[in-house]
Amino acid sequence: MSAHEHHISSAKFLWGVGIALFILTVLTVAVTWIQIPEPWNVVVAIAIAVVKATVVAAFFMNLFWDSKFNTMILIMSALFFMLLIGITLLDTLYRIDPVPSF
Repeated sequence: MSAHEHHISSAKFLWGVGIALFILTVLTVAVTWIQIPEPWNVVVAIAIAVVKATVVAAFFMNLFWDSKFNTMILIMSALFFMLLIGITLLDTLYRIDPVPSF
């Protein structure tokens, strides 16, 4: 036997996770039909997307049963990506518009 056993999920469990992801996708589409004020519609859509990504990472990528180091690496890489996007937005949102030359 190896030192690290692999977790094998049952088909019933994977179908349950797939159905949960399908329901979250239907919820994402349903939210577009509701009139939510302007900045909050994007926040709700991103929140649902983060939940779906967490479910995929935890159960389909087996991070739930894997070592916590791999989960920490995934979270840190996502935080680093958000930091890079934030720095880029700070640069592009506060630029002075150039004067057209014509």
